[in-house]
Amino acid sequence: MQKKFMQRAIKEARKNLTDIQGGPFGACIVKRGRVIAVARNTVLKNDATCHAEINTIRLAAKKLGTFDLSGCEIYSTTEPCPMCFAAIHWAKIVKIYYGTTISDVKKRGFNELAISNRVLKKLGGSAVKIIRDHARKECLGLLKDWDRLPDKQVY
Repeated sequence: MQKKFMQRAIKEARKNLTDIQGGPFGACIVKRGRVIAVARNTVLKNDATCHAEINTIRLAAKKLGTFDLSGCEIYSTTEPCPMCFAAIHWAKIVKIYYGTTISDVKKRGFNELAISNRVLKKLGGSAVKIIRDHARKECLGLLKDWDRLPDKQVY
């Protein structure tokens, strides 16, 4: 079942391979086995905070009518950056599933802070559970497809 949710995030991220509004990143928020929100990175629409996870949290909060996303899980094609990890923590999302790592995208030129979610969890005392390498092969495929684009912008 979890693979199905990551596939939703990947499908959304793939939209940035043809209609580039941001990098090759997507996220999906699920509660009790039901998809609540799916979004992609849209930072190139002139808002550096519009990472896939932030966009998805905003959609889920609006749909549920609350900032408190307790009981929700998030599926992210890439390990959330420190900003996104903090937002996930503050939204009280219980579990993060991610495919590729911050290191994987940093190698591609993205301006990532090289602080892993595990370090952030430990330093901040967060209760969020982290499941790494979820559908990693498929998420790496997404990054490889991004690598082949001639007119992409990294930030």
